[in-house]
Amino acid sequence: MKRFTLYIIMALAGLALYAINPQRQIIGNFDRSASNHYAYPYGSDVDVPELTAAPAGYEPFYIDHYGRHGSRWLTNGKTYSRPINELTRAKEAGMLNLQGQRLLTALSLVNEFSQKRVGDLSDIGAEQHRQIAGRMFKNFPEVFKGDARVDARSTVIIRCILSMQNETMKLRTLNPALRITTDASYHDMYYMGWGYGEDTLANSLRKTMDPISNGMYERCLHPERFVAQLVNDNAWAAANMDCRQLMRDVFDVAGSLQGHHDFEDINLYSYFSSDEIFELWRLKNIYWYIHWANAPQNGNRMPFIERALLRDMIEKADQAVATGEHGASLRFGHETCVLPLACLMELDNVNYSCDNLDELHLYWQDYNTIPKACNIQMIFYRPVGTAGNNANNILVKVLLNEHEAQLPVKAVGGPYYRWSDLRQYYERKLATIIDWNVK
Repeated sequence: MKRFTLYIIMALAGLALYAINPQRQIIGNFDRSASNHYAYPYGSDVDVPELTAAPAGYEPFYIDHYGRHGSRWLTNGKTYSRPINELTRAKEAGMLNLQGQRLLTALSLVNEFSQKRVGDLSDIGAEQHRQIAGRMFKNFPEVFKGDARVDARSTVIIRCILSMQNETMKLRTLNPALRITTDASYHDMYYMGWGYGEDTLANSLRKTMDPISNGMYERCLHPERFVAQLVNDNAWAAANMDCRQLMRDVFDVAGSLQGHHDFEDINLYSYFSSDEIFELWRLKNIYWYIHWANAPQNGNRMPFIERALLRDMIEKADQAVATGEHGASLRFGHETCVLPLACLMELDNVNYSCDNLDELHLYWQDYNTIPKACNIQMIFYRPVGTAGNNANNILVKVLLNEHEAQLPVKAVGGPYYRWSDLRQYYERKLATIIDWNVK
């Protein structure tokens, strides 16, 4: 009991730290300000959180997983080309100073590399999934022993398929005897990636969030200093350039570069002040919250777009418990699934609900949940020497980006919970939305 109490105190202390120091976290590592472009923070075994040992007499036998693709090129080519067009216009008018010319040169180089690569998985993105697979195998070797079955599925998007390929290839090198199957089909998209596409009410609600987000940018983002360092005449820039969009585009490109080895020597953050970087992150944080999380502004609806995904995870887990077969179900998709799923599962404080968007950043930070290659792993444990079949004996813990998450039911001890309790909680939650109109 003392150990469990200590675990809770430490977890609450961690949440308090996030509540007190988000600006310090951003200033300490500008890469975090990239929000959903933040590269997965655990690049080596040295960095990853320490895991709590399994309860005495228990061993892991099954992993239920959903993960986002790794780092990628930006999905909108205009984010690369728009700032180049703006700066070129200033150059042709004789208004671009030396600092602006340097930025134009850097952006042009990145844009050249991006041609016909929009949305593609990057080299670092592939590495992220190989590293995650290696740690998964190392942390839970019992799951992957012998001829364990690994069922891997991806959305139909190429970057997700390649993420799946990199992760499963790594597992196969670690144990060639694994029975690995892979699939990527529109047949599974209703729960794998585009389940929310069928939820017309959620889609409609999400569109109503755009004016809120855009209004925040209009009210809070001031590009004057940023643009003044690039041009010779501020009045000309204000009259002839979309200064706010230029600032946002350069910031998005700056954040994306951490996902590519080729751009390790380019630092576009140097064009922004620390306050500007923090404010740009804060506004993006609001965007992700009201569009995809448990926000009262969207009617607290968004978590439930992943009801089919959570249902599939429960069914696959039930099957693994019933058969006693060890192995894993690996799913590869997008942050627009991971975030609402983490809310629906009520992991840590991801399900936080807040009316005051100006204070949101004090209690909820997107980079903790949806970096590139973000993932949710449900690890199932059974008594050593048994073959399952008794759900009451099954324990589970959940890793959110490889750290042990708190769940919405009473723990057995530390990060471990009874599967029967957690399953019942989720089943009751899903039952509350069975009559919702989704057509």
